[in-house]
Amino acid sequence: MNVRSANESWTSGIFKFLIFSAVGIFMFFIPINMGGKTTIPLDHIVTGIKKSVPFIAKLYALIIIIVGSILPFKDKTWNKDKVRALFSIFKLVGLVVAFMVYYRSGPEWLLEKDMGPFLFSKLVVPVGLIVPIGAIFLSFLVGYGLLEFIGVLMEPIMKPIFKTPGRSAIDAVASFVGSYSIGLLITNKVFKEGKYTIKEASIIATGFSTVSATFMIIVAKTLGLMEMWNTYFWTTLIVTFLVTAITVRLFPLSKKSEKYYEDKDSEIFNRQGNIFINAWKEGIKAANISKNMAMNIKENLLDGIKMAMGILPSIMSIGLFGLVLAKYTSLFDYMGYIFYPFIKLLQIPEPMLAAKASAVGIAEMFLPALVVKSAPLITKFVIGVVCISQVLFFSASIPCILSTDIPIDLKEIVLIWIERTILTLILVMPMVFILF
Repeated sequence: MNVRSANESWTSGIFKFLIFSAVGIFMFFIPINMGGKTTIPLDHIVTGIKKSVPFIAKLYALIIIIVGSILPFKDKTWNKDKVRALFSIFKLVGLVVAFMVYYRSGPEWLLEKDMGPFLFSKLVVPVGLIVPIGAIFLSFLVGYGLLEFIGVLMEPIMKPIFKTPGRSAIDAVASFVGSYSIGLLITNKVFKEGKYTIKEASIIATGFSTVSATFMIIVAKTLGLMEMWNTYFWTTLIVTFLVTAITVRLFPLSKKSEKYYEDKDSEIFNRQGNIFINAWKEGIKAANISKNMAMNIKENLLDGIKMAMGILPSIMSIGLFGLVLAKYTSLFDYMGYIFYPFIKLLQIPEPMLAAKASAVGIAEMFLPALVVKSAPLITKFVIGVVCISQVLFFSASIPCILSTDIPIDLKEIVLIWIERTILTLILVMPMVFILF
């Protein structure tokens, strides 16, 4: 490559890095006022589609559930392991429930407005829209160097704070701006390559692989927090990573093995020189070798649709199961007593309701928001942070972790979930007192 073409390539990389990343930042983080409502552009788009073509939006969600439920059986992957088999069956249950709700035909308890119809209209339809549409704009946020730029800037703090290598910054950022499935995919791949120890991989899988910004929008909308979206988002991000920094020093993560996958040799990964210059170079380099915009958007859109197909049937089955247990049994009330003393001590309004909401998060991360949707603002904000910072829930992230090659068992995961919930409650309240 001659000097002129190299300069043109570098200039093109700078353009893509700055402009396309700015588009992604604008769509996810810059609130604008439209029709008297102030929220981020992505939320305006999804709300506009829901309001202008509600029938098509609901039919689309039903089709996604149908395809997502049948696909594992068509691809003959449903019985690949016990976890996948169980969740494939749950998806079929979700399909049956979705049909009954869509056609308003089924048992009376299911068709009550705060049960099946609420799940379908307030969660399934918005999630079904926001995940693929959000995936399109994630192309700009993660496809043109911003991910690598942030990852390099975070490298010096990863080892002392999180006890993980610098490269794990990429996993952390990918999870928060992309999805836990993307983060876990990266983590498992790097672990099998012998670049993470068992302990490091366990920390990353249970501490960084939370739901994405697009999912957080659904929680914020349910709780009426979109007017303070940036406050909610950045508080949640800070608390989530602070909690991870503490849990790595607690059992069981503190006692996980320092060995590598199949006893592979580790690889030393260090950078020299000015960190900002290195971050800038990595960002431009990534933008330079990125795929063209159409290809990037197409791939991300397909990934978003696939993710929606995996999530929506689970919301209609495990989400409903969690709602039934929450409404008709005392299971989550009893589980809530684990957290009640901390909540009472922290003076969170409606402590028993907040404790129950904290407990129900292990079933499905959306359920805490449903439990406190009519609670005082402080309680809604706290639980909105808790349900994201918990990271671990049975409808998606836990089976994803158990499906990887990382040797961490269910008992350890549940214990980490309890630790994360308590720590989140403790850390978020001082911030709430400052904010409110």
